[in-house]
Amino acid sequence: MKVRNLGESPTIANRFLALLRDPATQKDRFLFRRNLARLGQIMAYEISKELVYREKEVLTPLGKKRMSLPEDNVVLLTVLRAGVPFLEGFQQVFDQADTGFVGAFRVEGAAELKIQAGYVAVPQLAGKHVILLDTMLATGKSLAEVLRLLEGHGKPAHLYLASVIAAPEGVRYLTETVKQPASLWTFAIDDRLNNEYYILPGLGDAGDLSYGEK
Repeated sequence: MKVRNLGESPTIANRFLALLRDPATQKDRFLFRRNLARLGQIMAYEISKELVYREKEVLTPLGKKRMSLPEDNVVLLTVLRAGVPFLEGFQQVFDQADTGFVGAFRVEGAAELKIQAGYVAVPQLAGKHVILLDTMLATGKSLAEVLRLLEGHGKPAHLYLASVIAAPEGVRYLTETVKQPASLWTFAIDDRLNNEYYILPGLGDAGDLSYGEK
């Protein structure tokens, strides 16, 4: 699986990510969600470069023009709840895409990390270019469990796994376990996971920072 770390290039995305990490600006929930959406727009644009384009004739009020337009059918999927602001940025770019939602969360207090997933509201995925959003890629087990739940909804032509920040453990886990045609996109691969499976240095709990503590 190809891994694309967009943070390796110096762009304005690094500023938005720095604001997300900053404890001072994290106090403003609206700003936190807004910067997640900004990063969603940027990543959506970058992923759009990977789609298939075909020349089509466009009619203007004064004539005709041949243009390269995307041919692919894109489906956006997000893992609730932290993925919603990130999704909003993607929807600004892929504004006609079908959209689906999956609920997945950690089981608190378990002796070892367990992921509970159940709520699934997604369209058919067969032959589509599916972009699956999970804001923080920690162990990778949440996304793996979501992919298992999606197996009955059709085989995508290509799968794009999109996160804002990833841990090397999660990147490695998905690289080893995802067998379908896929690529992994992120703005940063941080140092490691701590004993509670949070990304270091990361930014904290993106869901709590967006909407308040659970």
